[in-house]
Amino acid sequence: MEPLNIAVVGLGRMGKRHVHTLLYRVPRARVVAVCTTDSNEIQWAKNNEEYEEFGIKVYDNYDDMLAHPGLQAVWISTSTDVHASQSLAAISKGIHTLCEKPLSTDIAEAQSVVDAANQNPSVKVMAGFSRRFDASYRDAGDKVFQQQSIGVPFMVRSNTCDLRDETGFFVRYAARNGGIFVDCAIHDIDLSLWYLNNPVPKACWAAGTLQHHPELKDLSDVDNAVGVVEFWGGKIAYFYCSRTQAHGHDVCTEITGTNGKLMVNVIPTQNNVVLADELGMRHEVQPEYWQRFEDAFALEANEFVEAIVKNKELPLKLETGITVMKIGQALQQALLTGEVTRFDEKGERLD
Repeated sequence: MEPLNIAVVGLGRMGKRHVHTLLYRVPRARVVAVCTTDSNEIQWAKNNEEYEEFGIKVYDNYDDMLAHPGLQAVWISTSTDVHASQSLAAISKGIHTLCEKPLSTDIAEAQSVVDAANQNPSVKVMAGFSRRFDASYRDAGDKVFQQQSIGVPFMVRSNTCDLRDETGFFVRYAARNGGIFVDCAIHDIDLSLWYLNNPVPKACWAAGTLQHHPELKDLSDVDNAVGVVEFWGGKIAYFYCSRTQAHGHDVCTEITGTNGKLMVNVIPTQNNVVLADELGMRHEVQPEYWQRFEDAFALEANEFVEAIVKNKELPLKLETGITVMKIGQALQQALLTGEVTRFDEKGERLD
């Protein structure tokens, strides 16, 4: 079976890592092209011996890249504000698409991607909710749904807390990511929908603070925030997102049910080493998301490629991303206004 010809769009930290994963951990994929409009990234890619060795073509124009001979799939890892337009362009040309979360910063634009995918069923289109491919989260899912270990789940508490960024990258990116809940809490929202069995949102509350990045005030954003979602049927989700952790990348999830509780990564660790000395006992924490979820990204890539080459159903439904976005934007609105954002029983926003 011939490998799948795939291109990676965007060569920031995420895009470069996706290229490396596809090259070395996805045997049924062949990276044939990369694309970026950043002049520094273009120069870096053209001088990259590894890319030259694998025959990877470097493009500075997305439409030109889509016309690359034999291209079958794209992995979009650009900024959120161009996710939808790039996905739509690929779908229109019959090119399979894996787009990083979320599909857009705009609900209507995200819905247009879902509509385009539904109108082109031969094209595989998936949003990159990578935590669904993490071994620990999948094991928790088995315990919830297959083994019913905790009874009926009714509450999820989930955190995404990033290491404090002193480089300025986060602040530069913040203007294009849709706000802290749309960007930072998006995976936590997705996990809550998964473990609570796709509940319908009823109301959202949120509060935030600026502790390290006062310049975010001009963007109507914060660097630490808490959000609460009440779902119809008595289920609840609580989210804490932060960009300013001193100790490292701190991601954890708790699922509480009628007969018990599951805890995933409540105390994050880099490895199994614990140092004991006159200061006590301590361990290291992963510095960022990649060290925690590298294996999940690899499994995500393999399952996406396998769905294409074997014409199987995708592991994630694209429509789930719309509900995630609705909740993320509702939390962002609640943060900005100080008011509760409400939904009707069909999950539609009440203005």
